[in-house]
Amino acid sequence: MNTHEVVNQPPPLGDVDLHAHDPVLGRLVDEFDASWAQDRLSEFGRIAGTRETHELAEAANRHEPELRTHDRYGHRIDQVDFHPAWHALMDRAVSHGVHSLGWTEDGPGSQVARTSLMYLDSQVEQGHGCPISMTASVVPSLRMAPELSSVWEPRLLSTSYDPSFRPASEKAGALMGMGMTEKQGGSDVRANTTAAVPAADGHRLTGHKWFTSAPMCDAFLVLAQAPGGLSCFFVPRFLEDGTTNTFRIQRLKNKLGNRSNASSEIEFDETAGWMVGEGGRGVATIIEMVIGTRLDCITGSAALMRQSLTHAAWHVSHRSAFGKTLIDQPAMTNVIADLELETEAATLLMLRVAAMFDRAPHDEREAALRRIATPIAKYWVTKRTTAVVRESMECLGGNGYVEESPLPRWFRESPLNAIWEGSGNVIALDVLRALRREPHALAFLGDEIMLDASAAAIGQLAAAREMLETSENHESDARRIVECLARAWSSSLMARHTAFGELYDAGRITESHAMFGTLPHCDELRDIAGRAVPTLA
Repeated sequence: MNTHEVVNQPPPLGDVDLHAHDPVLGRLVDEFDASWAQDRLSEFGRIAGTRETHELAEAANRHEPELRTHDRYGHRIDQVDFHPAWHALMDRAVSHGVHSLGWTEDGPGSQVARTSLMYLDSQVEQGHGCPISMTASVVPSLRMAPELSSVWEPRLLSTSYDPSFRPASEKAGALMGMGMTEKQGGSDVRANTTAAVPAADGHRLTGHKWFTSAPMCDAFLVLAQAPGGLSCFFVPRFLEDGTTNTFRIQRLKNKLGNRSNASSEIEFDETAGWMVGEGGRGVATIIEMVIGTRLDCITGSAALMRQSLTHAAWHVSHRSAFGKTLIDQPAMTNVIADLELETEAATLLMLRVAAMFDRAPHDEREAALRRIATPIAKYWVTKRTTAVVRESMECLGGNGYVEESPLPRWFRESPLNAIWEGSGNVIALDVLRALRREPHALAFLGDEIMLDASAAAIGQLAAAREMLETSENHESDARRIVECLARAWSSSLMARHTAFGELYDAGRITESHAMFGTLPHCDELRDIAGRAVPTLA
């Protein structure tokens, strides 16, 4: 008997058109004003879902970035070397405008289209999305320094990827990074000690940054204490005369996940920087960049949900046990259907927030909504992701736990977006601040929820309002308030854009259970589970 004959294992998951496979993305892009981008999304969805892309992702994370602080002669160079797979992923993203589409297309739906590209790009590999996100998000902050923006914005929005280490003026395209946190303060950036001293030309910065991801970028926005208070500064890697700016990479972080991306500790020593925005208003300046990267945290998390579920659904639709294909076993049908509901709700939140980014510049209501909705969605979606990836892994059993599967890599990746750009407490408290500063924001969100509000959603909205009106300690209740608003909003979106609003309520509100696979039995479960199963391209 040949004991090594392979039977009852799923075939390899080959090329998948990630755009065509997604059960809601294409329709929602139309509904959120970006129908003009469908062909572009379709083209990129086919590229992003190929077997080749999966292989690039594996290679980029297996062969991690390497820091070279000095050259062979002892000169300080502070460069990071990346595997060719990283550069291939970056080149695909940049050449397809994943970093730039939101600014280069002048019309409705541009941010929805860019977010959808980012969603497709992030499904297979997320580390390279960090510099892509920062480059996309810096534009509003950089425009507060028109003289810098006029020179740098064309470089940053170029669709030519140029990883060479030389002055940006000599390159076909450039990338942008950000440095805020310091080791003594973390999220409390007002405790930063990096000092910026006025000079004949700009400022000179001395201090450190505890987390600076993608240190190979061409320039960075950083926070430093200036004579007028905490301010935002533009710090390039090269100066105008072609010499390198002082930008000492002390070490690369040894992280749980996101291992293809270099995250570093940086030291400044009389480093040249130029102020962006008003002196003493550094947080207000850089927060415009942070708001954009928070949207990409939502996007990356929704992408992890979708791709993890895709692999789980593929496995259970091809493996049999106890006389049936796994997906036809009622318990597994329930699990896959439940994960599909969670993933579709996350995608809805992602695209609705992206639509707010499009509409905010000319609609005060949408601007106020964006201020409260971005942190609500960031808190909720990023925290739900790890549970979705873990349950998807379990659907594969031991096959999902071994490193030959991409699921362990995605599982290690899954907590990061909840930590980046403000962890849970920071984000929940930011919602409270937004409610104080935008007094009509809660009413606007309530109006949106009431467009398609079930009794369950109304109850969640009422519970949030009651806590805001009667709580003796809003900060202690911050997470409860945000979660009530997130559930109510998700319920309304699911009712408006899908046929599964009542079932979503049953799984998340009226009969809420801690685990997936606990939806009430109904005839719809099989059809919902089937939405998750990919069709090969």
